Amino acid sequence: MSDNATRNLMLGFLSGAVIGGVVALLYAPKPGKELRGELLNKGGVLADDIEDYLHDAQEKARTIINDGKDKSSALITDAKRRADGLLKDAEHILSGAKQRVNEEGDRLKTAVKAGVDAYKDERDTPASEGKA
Repeated sequence: MSDNATRNLMLGFLSGAVIGGVVALLYAPKPGKELRGELLNKGGVLADDIEDYLHDAQEKARTIINDGKDKSSALITDAKRRADGLLKDAEHILSGAKQRVNEEGDRLKTAVKAGVDAYKDERDTPASEGKA
């Protein structure tokens, strides 16, 4: 049963008890002084019951709020942990990609240099030697 339904049920019982008590006292064959005394006693008991009910409601509210704080704190901690893990994974991937780009760049530089050197060697060799 939800908290709201429980609250409504308790208020219904409490209201019914109060109304029933007042009606019973009003129809009871008692003198006015005695009836007023009983009404005061019942009113005191009712006030105590209401005070207890309000105290219980406040305790439940505190518990719900504290549980909510704990759960939200746990969610935030978990989200931070996951975000840190994702950042580390991204850094690892990025660093691997940078290393591969550097290696490929070095290979390309070496290949271009070898091509330029081969061109210079071919250009510097006399034409008759190259055809032999």
